[in-house]
Amino acid sequence: MEESKIKALINLLDDPDNIVFNMVEKELLKENDDIIPELEKKWESSFEESNQARIENIIQQLQFKETIKRVKLWLNRSEEERSLLNIFCHIDRLQYPDLNPLQIQTKIEKLHKTIWLEFKSSLTLLERITILNHFLFNINGFAINLNNPYSPQNCFINQIIETRKGNPFSMSIFYTIIARHLELPAQLVDFPKNPLVAIVDSNLARKAHGEALQSDVLFYINPSNKGAITSRKEIEYHLKRGKYLPLHEYSEPKPDALFIKRLLESIRKAYLEVGYPEKEEKVMSLINLFEKNEELPL
Repeated sequence: MEESKIKALINLLDDPDNIVFNMVEKELLKENDDIIPELEKKWESSFEESNQARIENIIQQLQFKETIKRVKLWLNRSEEERSLLNIFCHIDRLQYPDLNPLQIQTKIEKLHKTIWLEFKSSLTLLERITILNHFLFNINGFAINLNNPYSPQNCFINQIIETRKGNPFSMSIFYTIIARHLELPAQLVDFPKNPLVAIVDSNLARKAHGEALQSDVLFYINPSNKGAITSRKEIEYHLKRGKYLPLHEYSEPKPDALFIKRLLESIRKAYLEVGYPEKEEKVMSLINLFEKNEELPL
């Protein structure tokens, strides 16, 4: 729509007639978030609280429409083309629609460079992970937020970077992003209650126990426990003890999309805990996108 027509429609938002407003709202919601600056100007010049509330609602709907668009584009890419950092930033838009992903990228790069300088070519994968864990958990103090475990703030990457606190899902995804920036072969594992990060030798594969084809997981990392490192044998012991079968469902790497869905589920639970049902509905819309994506044939 032409800019002059958009401005004319926005000026009609002051009309007290609900029929006129509904018509204007319907037309404006056909546009993308490029019109938000004009809506914000209208909000600033409006002195009626009811009109401001109407404008705020339209802005929020346009912002969420953009979030849906970005998530769909991410899901439509191949597994190799999907950036875990990008989708984490898209999810942040639920709470922080004005988030600048470049600022997050800059902070990630700064952390990456600090750790990278400690890496030497002669170091083994295990030694590199030990250095990574030292910088994240000992020097920078990243940890699970035990004092306020159900806070929605635990779920968003900008808050993890700012407060150094997260929940098991957000922290595991954040850890994987940093590890991959350091060119470490990190994959997420859907271990019960909290995801693990597997360091995998992707060049090798083997059959185990005559069951499914396994990737060669060298060892596992638990970001919820300061990066504690453990073996496949120990992981399988805990799974058998808890009667989590089949073992490969909980010990083998899974697609990143599954863990973004798990993150969204934790956001939904957090919003319900703090009493934001209207936000919970938006999260459910995103969860549905991931569930539909899981149903698509490979």
